[in-house]
Amino acid sequence: MLLGLLFFAPACTDLEEELYSDVTDDNFFQTDDEFISALGSAYSSFYGIGNHSNLWSSNEISSDEMVITTKGGDWYDGGVLLQLHQHEWTPDNGFFNNTWGFLYSGINTCNRLIAQFEGIESDNSTAYINELRAIRAIWYMWAMDAFGNVPLVTGFTDDVPKNNSDFQAGRTEAYNLVESELLAVVGDLDSNVGGNAYARVNQATAYAALAKLYLNAEVYTGTAQWAKAIDMVNKVEAFGYSLESLYAANFAQENSSSSENIFVVPYDKVFATGFNWPMMTLHYASQNVFELTAQPWNGYSTVEEFYNSYIDTVNNPGTVGPVWRGLATPGNDLSVPNSLGTQDSRLSNFVVGPQLKPDRTQAEDPAADDDDPDGAGLNFTPFINAIYPNGWRQGGARIGKYAYEQGGTNNMSNDFVIFRWGDMLLVRAEANYRLGNSAAALTDVNAVRARAGVTPYTTLTDENLLGERGREMFAELSRRQDQIRFGTFGGTWWEKGTSDSKYEVFPIPQPQMDVNTTLTQNPKY
Repeated sequence: MLLGLLFFAPACTDLEEELYSDVTDDNFFQTDDEFISALGSAYSSFYGIGNHSNLWSSNEISSDEMVITTKGGDWYDGGVLLQLHQHEWTPDNGFFNNTWGFLYSGINTCNRLIAQFEGIESDNSTAYINELRAIRAIWYMWAMDAFGNVPLVTGFTDDVPKNNSDFQAGRTEAYNLVESELLAVVGDLDSNVGGNAYARVNQATAYAALAKLYLNAEVYTGTAQWAKAIDMVNKVEAFGYSLESLYAANFAQENSSSSENIFVVPYDKVFATGFNWPMMTLHYASQNVFELTAQPWNGYSTVEEFYNSYIDTVNNPGTVGPVWRGLATPGNDLSVPNSLGTQDSRLSNFVVGPQLKPDRTQAEDPAADDDDPDGAGLNFTPFINAIYPNGWRQGGARIGKYAYEQGGTNNMSNDFVIFRWGDMLLVRAEANYRLGNSAAALTDVNAVRARAGVTPYTTLTDENLLGERGREMFAELSRRQDQIRFGTFGGTWWEKGTSDSKYEVFPIPQPQMDVNTTLTQNPKY
């Protein structure tokens, strides 16, 4: 036995591994498939957009669309959610640090891939570098919109400059970077729509991003660019996008065939997770309604006044009573008609009213007792009694924008819409309205209203144009931006008083300030 061990001992100490293949820059990036494989990480960075406490949450909760009430011991979270709704936030609110990390993770990934592709001698590399520049421009547009005074870093290995003015740009400089990058590369992007171009940043995506940039140019730089916004929408239109006949088709469980969606994040409940709205908004007992594999958290609700804006009373004046409209699932009735006003088909944005299980019996709140004002039967009411400390567990219409899967998991497979044609029509309408082209503006607005099944407008005002954008774009990362542009973000709404203009940009997150002394905080924070 000893002789045998001595014989085999040398083999046990030879740790040199035998390599059967080497993947290097020199021999890997040779084909389109190999470039696309690497490019995938730039797109997977978007997957954080559909979950809690991120860019989407910060934008929506701070607008008049949504609220997360404190429900006894649930959802207080140190008061950060109340701060967002009531415009009382401070730089140490964790939502802002999460948002910052999400944005700069996407930017950093683009910078890394661009640096890697630039070091490769290949006929294919330029096209993919330009695609990455367009993706990075979208990230920077979001960062500029959220934080205003943001660092502009376009190199991956560059040291952070010691001079703050070289590192952290104002909004105008950030705006100029986004515009110049998109204009520089748009002609080299894929001109195809759908197929292999689906969920990729193509020419139509770049033009749509520019349209949104120009729509908000006056906020970002002080100079309006309405004519440029119209021009960009016209360029998008040339690609053949059109309104879906059914609004909800854009957000269905299988929405990849939408004729309206321009750029999406292609979620998959198994292979591309992170879209967890069922958890974020539905009630604990909704697990039985939708036969979900996980129990929801009972958080996000719709502000009642915003929900009621979906009742068209142009030709039906009077007090609007409660309107129930749930989802078209086996367990939910679609309507209990309202006698006053016309129901907007976009009420499919909400889960509201009595919640029925597949056996047609009403789901019950297991935590309810005899004295519970919510009652045992699960029934989402548009009315919310209080934001704090004891908001009703069933108060508030829930987010139904994207259809929930019966028997689904805590992740959804619906593709998350970033840009779509319905938004572009309203961008063009607003730009024409600002320029005094009322007839052209009405044409586009009324196309959207016709699809919703509501009365056409005969004239436009700031109020009804903002209202139309709100109804059409609910939960699409748009409302905060729209309210700022229309001058209502500092106004009052449910459980919120007037607020200072400083809140029109989020503060630079305190953890970022602590680790990077070159950063300068936004004014008044």
